[in-house]
Amino acid sequence: MSITAGILYPGYSAEDDYPALQRLLGEDVALPLVHTEMREDAHRVDALLDVGSDEVLADGARALLDHEVEAVIWACTSGSFVFGWDGAREQVEKLQAVTGLPTSSTSFAFVHAAARLGLRRVAVAATYPADVADRFAAFLAHGGIEVTRLSSRGIVTAAEVGTLGREQVLEFAAANDDPPAQALLMPDTALHTAQWLDELEGRVGKPVLTANQVSAWEVLRLAGDTRAREGLGALFRQTGPADGPLGGAGPH
Repeated sequence: MSITAGILYPGYSAEDDYPALQRLLGEDVALPLVHTEMREDAHRVDALLDVGSDEVLADGARALLDHEVEAVIWACTSGSFVFGWDGAREQVEKLQAVTGLPTSSTSFAFVHAAARLGLRRVAVAATYPADVADRFAAFLAHGGIEVTRLSSRGIVTAAEVGTLGREQVLEFAAANDDPPAQALLMPDTALHTAQWLDELEGRVGKPVLTANQVSAWEVLRLAGDTRAREGLGALFRQTGPADGPLGGAGPH
């Protein structure tokens, strides 16, 4: 089975995670990526609302359709949850009206991935400023997920997040876990994690869900590929139905 699943990615920071994920997933998976416009690189609510605006996403989606993709993911967590649960759902619905394909966003991917792993209590290690991180915790709560610890690194730009290297990412994860949490979530698609997923879980001692990881998992699921795979963390070792409710509400 050959799968082509499309990635809409804002600006330039950790987009090279997707070719890395594609290599780990195997030769029968293609993850073509289109960069969407980012008029201002800032983890600030007004800038994020612009990053995730209907016009910006529609332009990107039309370019992505040239790659004959089978499903689409808006690979931006903050540019989806900042709209709130209902706004993020509307964002996906409008994007799907453009693509005509199964479509989701990274924010909903986190909720669906948590449901696949049976997670109800999580710690969050966010690179965002605190006010933006709070909105992610509120989004998770709407999806039935309790955040037992919320940490914020306070980085304003995606470009700066993208400069964090392996040891910084591993240390950030380990320092911000919470023993009662069933998993650790790292929600920024600007953060490189693809090549260190098993290392992250080894360092923390529990499942770790990262933004680019769950984005790839979600769009493959929507394209009908739920094969178990090694080297990509606990999430990818699970198998399950390609569609249907996975917990909470929102796009599937």
